[in-house]
Amino acid sequence: MTALPPPSKKKLGLVIDLDTCVGCHACATSCKEWNAGGIAGPLTDERPYGKDPQGVWFNRVHSYELEADAATQQPAQTLHFPRSCLHCETPACVTVCPTGASYKRAEDGIVLVDEDKCIGCKLCSWACPYGAREFSEVEGVMKKCTLCVDRIYNENLDEVDRQPACVQACPTKARHFGDLGDPDSDISKLVLDRGGVALMPELGYAPVNRYLPPRPRRNGSGTQDATSDTEINAGSLTQRWLNRILKR
Repeated sequence: MTALPPPSKKKLGLVIDLDTCVGCHACATSCKEWNAGGIAGPLTDERPYGKDPQGVWFNRVHSYELEADAATQQPAQTLHFPRSCLHCETPACVTVCPTGASYKRAEDGIVLVDEDKCIGCKLCSWACPYGAREFSEVEGVMKKCTLCVDRIYNENLDEVDRQPACVQACPTKARHFGDLGDPDSDISKLVLDRGGVALMPELGYAPVNRYLPPRPRRNGSGTQDATSDTEINAGSLTQRWLNRILKR
């Protein structure tokens, strides 16, 4: 089994704003486009132009209908939930790997797969409670989000372009990238201000990525309840709802 490095001070990750995500799938398609020809984890498809195409996606977007909640006066709404690797601090996918193919970088906390060592046993996908691993039938190895590691450290790119492809492509700026280990970073301040939540923290894997809950919606009377208690309740309700969906 694969050991984990000591906890890193730098924790690169994503913050996704569920309030502004419109479910356009730009993040998924831009990720696919960049990584299809990338060097960190190239994506391949099986029968891409056939009747039954199959392929690997590092990022997927699921859409759900939320029922109205009388307690918080929240109307029914559609919630778009982007899902990818959460780059956990203590990832189960790494510790179950028998060959060391799945590993966590000590310098920035990014979880990666060394495809030269992967034997396609799928133990990591069974261990991941978030469904973030995908198996390539073409190559016979596991693949996952790399946070575009071949992009964010690429000095040949302008500094403004050194961010994951999904973040750069998002038309509503619902995706944010940065160091969540630095409390003074813009991304950490955003999580603090908006009450960002981790998915299923009770499992103990300490996911780095955070989700920002939807803001309170208008209650139907033409006014908007913007009290802090309502915002807190909305955040806790969203977290419980997401946890329930993922545990199915």
